[in-house]
Amino acid sequence: MGVSNKNAQENTQPKGNKKPLQVLHISKKDTQKKSQEIDNEQTNAQEEIKKENIAIKPQFIKNDSEKEIVESNEKIRDFDISQQDLTKQDLNRPLNFSEQNTDFQLERTVDEFDFDESAFLEALNSHEPIGATGETISGKVIAIESDGLYVDIGGKAPGYMPKKECGLGVITNFKEKFSIGLEMEVLVIKEQNADGMVTVSARALILRQSWEKVSSFAKNGELINVLINGFNRGGLTCDVDGLRGFIPRSQLEDGQDYQSFVGKTLKVAFLEVNPESRKLVLSEKKASLVSKLTSLELGQLIEGEVLAVKPYGFFIDLGGASGLLHQSSLTNGSIRSLREVFREGEIIKALISEIDLEKGRIGLNTALLENSAGELIIDKQKVMQEATDRALKTKALFDKKEQDK
Repeated sequence: MGVSNKNAQENTQPKGNKKPLQVLHISKKDTQKKSQEIDNEQTNAQEEIKKENIAIKPQFIKNDSEKEIVESNEKIRDFDISQQDLTKQDLNRPLNFSEQNTDFQLERTVDEFDFDESAFLEALNSHEPIGATGETISGKVIAIESDGLYVDIGGKAPGYMPKKECGLGVITNFKEKFSIGLEMEVLVIKEQNADGMVTVSARALILRQSWEKVSSFAKNGELINVLINGFNRGGLTCDVDGLRGFIPRSQLEDGQDYQSFVGKTLKVAFLEVNPESRKLVLSEKKASLVSKLTSLELGQLIEGEVLAVKPYGFFIDLGGASGLLHQSSLTNGSIRSLREVFREGEIIKALISEIDLEKGRIGLNTALLENSAGELIIDKQKVMQEATDRALKTKALFDKKEQDK
């Protein structure tokens, strides 16, 4: 490989303690052999490591806290798995404690209480609120104050009645009119407050009864006498059982000097009665009409003048009152026009078939005077001449109608 010169080596020897350089003798075959041995050793080492990883499982050292966490997680996992197995039927099924292993025990049962169904209902009724708005209740005065009084109505708290609700108008002798123990009927106008007390009123009850009274009068067509206590631009005002009534000028027999009626008494009929809107309208003219209607009766034969011809019938003047002869009550025959039977200004005879005192309406009938269908069209004069005799034959029909009412 190389030849060393002894003299040259001696001449190049370094000074001091430094070691002399060494020359390596390298062969190509030796280098390849070493490289192969190193690769074999690395391969064997990797195979040994794999065998050790397969054969040996890692072991972790856990302290107590770590063990508790692991156990807790395992329980949660087991619970989630069990919940996934539940079906919809299981969820809807009521719980049955007898099927479960539990230490839960009922300390008491319903049977241990001395409280049956009747006692339970009685307890509920004792706490049920008394006095709904609009309810009428009988009570007894138990205390009187300067601004009102207290009424025992059978509830857990008495009802309170403000002074202005104790009656109509202004009450001057308040403590003299109401005494302890006085029994009275009241109307609940406000439901109970947090203390269980309701507000009651005697005035509201009086007004309700007054509306019921005048509504009945109007339905029956009754007439009343009223005292006129004031007037305005539209008419007169009056008092009707504590209610404010109004008479329009157009409903007066003489509405020219209507202010002069203040302080006088008039006979009137009810034109409109509306408790919801508190509207009470009266009429002197209607009272005159109703007075005439009360002198009439069903089946009575009357004579009057044709005032007007309408598409649905005739209006007949009966001397201060008007009656309607409807086309359905005109004849039993068929007609093309109403004017081929009667004309305006013609005097005719007809039977009274309806009397409505509330609406002030009279219904008339001429078809019942015919002996054959359409006779009134063929021979109207004969029907009118024999009307009195023919009316007697129909009286039995109206008598039966009255009995059926």
